[in-house]
Amino acid sequence: MRLFFIKKRFVVHGGAENYLNLLIESLKTGHDIHLLANEWAPASGIHFHRVASSSLSSFASVLSFNRNACRLLRAMNPDCTISFERTTCQDVYRAGEGCHAEWLRIRKDTESRSKRLSFRLNPLHLSLLKIEKELFCSTRHIIANSMMVRENIIRHYDVPEERISLIYNGVDLKRFRPENRNTWRLDVRKRFSLPDDAILLLFVGSGFKRKGLQTLMKALSILRQGHKEICLVAAGRDNPDYYKKLADSYRISEAVHFADVQPKIEEFYAASDIFVLPTLYDPFSNATLEAMASGLPVITTKNNGASELIRDGQEGYILNELFDAGELAARIEQAIGNIEAMGKTARIKAEGFSIKRAADEFLSVIEKAAVRNTGR
Repeated sequence: MRLFFIKKRFVVHGGAENYLNLLIESLKTGHDIHLLANEWAPASGIHFHRVASSSLSSFASVLSFNRNACRLLRAMNPDCTISFERTTCQDVYRAGEGCHAEWLRIRKDTESRSKRLSFRLNPLHLSLLKIEKELFCSTRHIIANSMMVRENIIRHYDVPEERISLIYNGVDLKRFRPENRNTWRLDVRKRFSLPDDAILLLFVGSGFKRKGLQTLMKALSILRQGHKEICLVAAGRDNPDYYKKLADSYRISEAVHFADVQPKIEEFYAASDIFVLPTLYDPFSNATLEAMASGLPVITTKNNGASELIRDGQEGYILNELFDAGELAARIEQAIGNIEAMGKTARIKAEGFSIKRAADEFLSVIEKAAVRNTGR
């Protein structure tokens, strides 16, 4: 089959990009793979087609990419088009970015009144909501990566449940595994001058505010009052200056370390003891599943789709309150007392969500869509 994927940027640096790369690798055999993108890193076995995108503003970029991708597709003859972006001309849409209408609803509960009012006027939000409404109403089949996202789409856009498939993200179980700690645990700790026996919390995510880093740092300040040996490494793309000042105000500067996006993030999982992501909204955090595969207990919020894989008190803990640093500190304290057992359980759970399983389920949806296109 001639499969056309749409992804604005195909430069592996984050969870979504890495996931698409792994998925395409799994589908290369027996299929003619094309990728419509504005920016990419060369990869064998993929035919790239550049899609122009305006750089004048963020909302112009969103609108122009959609318009030009659809125009380009009309000149081709794909058996099936699969989009990982908010576009309106695909057979299958993977809602990896979740539901923007739901994200705005959450932000209305957390932002100032002036900020909330701006949502109604911001051209970017208006553009995203317009495209989102059209794509959810017109795309033949939608793939949600969590039950949370599926429910968001149905509630906001009244999409029939039968048009939405639930396919959880997959993880590379060979790359992310507990045995990695034998190789990298001490080496990574030396980079940050961390004691070998310190309890190391790991936060991975770009966009520190949305991912809840401030709440985690406040929880750390509570924990440090009784456990001076607890430290935190925050890895991801964002400007850390505000958070460094925050660490000063919480008097935990010596315990907080920042790292940019890490191409070998598996080394950081290997060095850590507990993965913590108190996110405001995450359709499905790939980092959560990677941490579980690496044998780490996970503490995250109910607003992370990946929390659906966690049984409270077994693979980790699920937070009901987004900004309750006290609750988070208490959960971390509980996990510290059961790191090994919870980590083993987390790995066992992750083994049921391999990248091959996700690719096979994804391919099943693609094949059905392609058959409908040929009229068979």
